[in-house]
Amino acid sequence: MTVPQIALNNGVHIPQVGYGVFQIPDGQTQVAVEQALEAGYRHIDTAAAYGNEAGVGAAIRASGLPRDEVFVTTKLRNGEQGTEATLKAYDDSRRRLGLDTVDLYLIHWPVPSWGRYVETWKAMEKLYAEGAVRAIGISNFLPPHVRTLMEQAEVTPAVNQVELHPSFQQVATQQAGTAHGIATEAYAPLGQAKDLDQAAVTEAAEAHGVTPAQVVLRWHVQNGTVVIPKSVTPERIASNIDLFGFELSEAEMAAVTALDTDERMFPDPETADFTML
Repeated sequence: MTVPQIALNNGVHIPQVGYGVFQIPDGQTQVAVEQALEAGYRHIDTAAAYGNEAGVGAAIRASGLPRDEVFVTTKLRNGEQGTEATLKAYDDSRRRLGLDTVDLYLIHWPVPSWGRYVETWKAMEKLYAEGAVRAIGISNFLPPHVRTLMEQAEVTPAVNQVELHPSFQQVATQQAGTAHGIATEAYAPLGQAKDLDQAAVTEAAEAHGVTPAQVVLRWHVQNGTVVIPKSVTPERIASNIDLFGFELSEAEMAAVTALDTDERMFPDPETADFTML
């Protein structure tokens, strides 16, 4: 199976479909990631706050795959924003992963009440300049946060990873990123399964002989979004990457796109200040 690669704005290529490990306990992460790698995933997304970086690293080593064939993303804890804290946190993440270099490092949330994300970005630019990380980016940044960051950034973020699924598409946030050449990456791409029983999704699934989840993930792929579905069920892990034997029609794409609402499932990044994460 060949998963398309998307060229980020610094020339680094990221597999468009990855495997997310949010809420997987560290003790179960190695097995789950090994299953994902066996199924063909070559992009694994974790975070310091998930507490399972060690399991991700163990799985990559156990797989026997060459390091340059697996794209690894991790994220900075909110409570570790700031210059020196960021630099130390990155080294800690790299140690837990057992990697010399991380492919993509993200600011997990802007935490605007702290006002530290620009300072934090400068520290990440330092890591990037030193070659400690191949690409740097942001997560959960809304258009005002992107504008503020871009006023002082020397390096444009490669990615903005945000909550994105058919019933919550964040069009303005996507447009704010696109204006600067920032790729959009979707977490919770299936709307935590709540989008899967919509008629637009189930009818397309029946027409193509695939699952509703595959329809939604294919919708993301055809929109050019990087997507990181998560499952611990081997069958679903495999089916979530089996997206390239069918194509949604323009009408099917439009029907899924029409499901958009303003109802997010995760906290609002404008007010979220959980620095314990």
